[in-house]
Amino acid sequence: MTPAVFPDLKDTSVFVTGGASGIGAALVEGFAAQGAKVAFADILDGTGCADTIAEKTGNRPLPIRCDVTDIPALRAAIDESARAHGPVSVLVNNAAWDDRRGALDVDEAYWDKMQALNLKHQFFAAQAVVPGMQKAGGGRIVNFSSISYMMGMGDYPAYTSAKAAITALTRSFAREFGRDNIRVNAIMPGWVLTPRQMELWASPEALDTFRTRMCLPEHLSPEDMVGPVLFLASAASTVMTGQALVVDGGVVVTG
Repeated sequence: MTPAVFPDLKDTSVFVTGGASGIGAALVEGFAAQGAKVAFADILDGTGCADTIAEKTGNRPLPIRCDVTDIPALRAAIDESARAHGPVSVLVNNAAWDDRRGALDVDEAYWDKMQALNLKHQFFAAQAVVPGMQKAGGGRIVNFSSISYMMGMGDYPAYTSAKAAITALTRSFAREFGRDNIRVNAIMPGWVLTPRQMELWASPEALDTFRTRMCLPEHLSPEDMVGPVLFLASAASTVMTGQALVVDGGVVVTG
């Protein structure tokens, strides 16, 4: 299938968190293929990822080594992106860590760690890019939430709590910054089969069970998240804000 082209994304300054692997790497490649000026932050060394994307697209993204839970380092990474590509026009808050731990095994340190890995950095990344967007007359923020909390899933309440909060945060930011022509939306993925998911949790039995909950017959890949994110980042969604877009193959139904 030929990917959609969003002409307004060409030369746009884009910053993606968690861009060195999984969904994030697919997003960085997707923006690079559109001709955007992409920087991505990751705790992993993203040099190899950037080189591979450059070979595929002819457009090398800027990898920045950064622990997103270190807020001063995250702000510095966003500043580095702005120096290289201009003020960030599109922020994609993708970085996350869906660790499994039941409620009775959660201590205070683990709770705080999971909120830092999944929620806190999304707030402060947005806070860092908004002034530049205000000066530019607008911008787009795409946050990654999840359908996990909508499904009432157990075994990882620290994660699902963070993801539910991201949906609320998205709507609050949309209301607060809409007057500045800054659009803020969320993507709510289903079970996306990244290499980590395949290694840790995607047994044949689990995959077969989950497939029975889907309307569509195929499981999701990281590449399936690219089109929806590009849509929300582009002028094609110019009057959409405060929305949580479910991309899950038809597991949950909203409305």
